[in-house]
Amino acid sequence: MNMTRISLAALAAWTLMALGAQAETLRLSHNVGDTTTWQRGAEKFGELLSEKTGGAYDVRVFPNAQLSGGDQMRQAEMVGRGALDLVVTSAINVTPLAPELAVFSLPYLYANYDQVDATTQGEAIRPIEEILLSKGIKVLAWGENGFRELTNNTRPVRSPEDMRGLNLRVAGPMYIDVMNALGANPQQMQWSETLTALQQGVVDGQENPIGAVIIPQQVYEMQKYLTTWHYSYDPLFLGISIAKWDSLDAETQAQMQEAATEAMAWQRKISREGTAEGVAFLREQGVEVYEPTPEELAAFRTATQPAFDTWAERVGPELVKSFQDAVAAVN
Repeated sequence: MNMTRISLAALAAWTLMALGAQAETLRLSHNVGDTTTWQRGAEKFGELLSEKTGGAYDVRVFPNAQLSGGDQMRQAEMVGRGALDLVVTSAINVTPLAPELAVFSLPYLYANYDQVDATTQGEAIRPIEEILLSKGIKVLAWGENGFRELTNNTRPVRSPEDMRGLNLRVAGPMYIDVMNALGANPQQMQWSETLTALQQGVVDGQENPIGAVIIPQQVYEMQKYLTTWHYSYDPLFLGISIAKWDSLDAETQAQMQEAATEAMAWQRKISREGTAEGVAFLREQGVEVYEPTPEELAAFRTATQPAFDTWAERVGPELVKSFQDAVAAVN
């Protein structure tokens, strides 16, 4: 069945070319480099969309926030006003536009993937999608950046005390409050600037998922220590400008939705596989990996509680409770 569908799609694409029809190009922007699971998920979406529409659409992927001048925070806003067609971005990068998206990244909200999926793939996600819709963005599907782990070049981090004085690159305002609570010196910085800052020692370290960023972006070549503290989670979403979405007929919308759902499910899978294999790989590369005990994680959780409380209030207590309820239902 799948081969037949592909063959029909190829035939339709050939027919379009033979008739002189040209595929419509859609521009998709994302934050990080072209070796990441972000890029692979975006490319998979493009392949599936072309297949399902008989070659009617060509998705051109632009990594490193090229279309927003390297400003990863602006991409969603540009999609919302129709300046970009599509975006793959992480929730934390959209908090300047919609602070409620910080809910995913509240420190120690999640302990495992089942709890994550209970929110991102369940009913708890609907209010977030409505908020983004009000900003001009139709969410097609949710992917994964992952649990954010800490790397640095100064010392092993086993406790909150070890964080004191570390200069750390962070992605957004909530992480500034979290790092301040731990006694570190956070510096908000675009990802396009971060690798150079790590190489030059402008910052001591950073925090990002293993499978989605640390390995494919070769952060391990610049960092000696990694702590798998799972302190914060960050999902991706694939979104389209509502103006572009509304211009599509119902059949094309259904095909695009199907392509997005399949692509982001695949992206989550390869991201988790990369994370599962990643710790052993990093150790082989000479990175000193520390895996905190439950007691040590509890100390980090206690130290970051003030940041949790501050941001839970900004996000909205009802929204936070709905996420906590979904998480608790998994236990």
